[in-house]
Amino acid sequence: MDIASLSHGLIEVTTWQDRLLQWLERIYASPKMYQWSLGNPFTRWITKRRTQKIFDLMSGFVYSQVLLGCVRLDLFKMLHQRPLSLQQISLQTQLPAEALQRLLLSAVSLGLLEYRSHQRFGLGALGVPLAVHSGIGAMVEHNHLLYRDMEDPLAFLNNAWRGSMAEYWPYAHDAQAAERAAQEKFSRYSDLMASSQEFVVQEILGSYYFEEHRCVLDVGAGKGRFASELALHAKHLSIKLFDLPPVLELAKATFQSKGLIDRLDLCPGNFLHDPLPQGADLVTLVRVAHDHPDAVVQQLLQKIHDALPAGGTLLLAEPMANTYSQGVDGLTQTDAYFHFYLLAMGAGRLRTPEELMGMMRKAGFMGVEQVPNNMPIHAQILLGRKHKCLP
Repeated sequence: MDIASLSHGLIEVTTWQDRLLQWLERIYASPKMYQWSLGNPFTRWITKRRTQKIFDLMSGFVYSQVLLGCVRLDLFKMLHQRPLSLQQISLQTQLPAEALQRLLLSAVSLGLLEYRSHQRFGLGALGVPLAVHSGIGAMVEHNHLLYRDMEDPLAFLNNAWRGSMAEYWPYAHDAQAAERAAQEKFSRYSDLMASSQEFVVQEILGSYYFEEHRCVLDVGAGKGRFASELALHAKHLSIKLFDLPPVLELAKATFQSKGLIDRLDLCPGNFLHDPLPQGADLVTLVRVAHDHPDAVVQQLLQKIHDALPAGGTLLLAEPMANTYSQGVDGLTQTDAYFHFYLLAMGAGRLRTPEELMGMMRKAGFMGVEQVPNNMPIHAQILLGRKHKCLP
């Protein structure tokens, strides 16, 4: 069915699911049904919940700015030490108490802060992670670039690559960035990715058994956060890193600081143009595929397959989209963030596990499977193996 047909409404409802959803849509739109649902104790909570979710969608930007304000004032670390009164916080932040009170009360309403005794403020349940995980605050600060770009969402969709986010990672739009961009540009993004990777690293290390492997090649290694943690976790492994030369200099420093340099083999290159080094029986691809368009990812998967020995394994881990059949409940709302974040960053996109597994099979991988993990909101994990019997 082409776009012209879609625009003229020529698609007919043919499934019982479509007919049911259209019937529910008419029910939701009925003013009488709305009033009835509010008066019925068994349905009132559904209507209230839906109304609250609509309000949250409308107010989401304000919520994010409250969070950003707290991060910039370093409130979470400040209150992690001890609860403070409005006057004490005002003195430390140099903000007028009357204005600061609005921020604090807003943060309380969002669960970031909570009331304590003697009219003091302390950390709420959602504020604790921000106090102890610096990577979360770094991403909150980084996201203000995305929100600036999305001030006019339709203009952003028409030309997403001219905004502040597109300038943040030079490689996204410049295949020769390694030769042209300053080291500082690689360093700032690599630092951000390293600081925000802690949860992804723990998901991988806690979900996959590395004992069967002897050598790992981490493609798109960045600052080496994942690879260095893997080296500490599985002490029998030798580690190869493949990335742009200026990025690998950052990774080398990470390994040196952890006393792991003797297990490291640096392999500089550009996977768009260069073959991948051989010798590893496991290749890891962590938060890399979603940064690139389909053609590049397919090419990269083929190069990984070619570089692996017979029986070698690919482990791919990154945030992934939910399938249409999963609906829009629960954690699936994170898809909206990643769809726009990846558009702003470059030419990548959020893919479902099924899409990625199909691309892996196309590259020649066998036994492609998804590894269950506890927190898929951080990343989901896929495995593919190269056939043990070469043709």
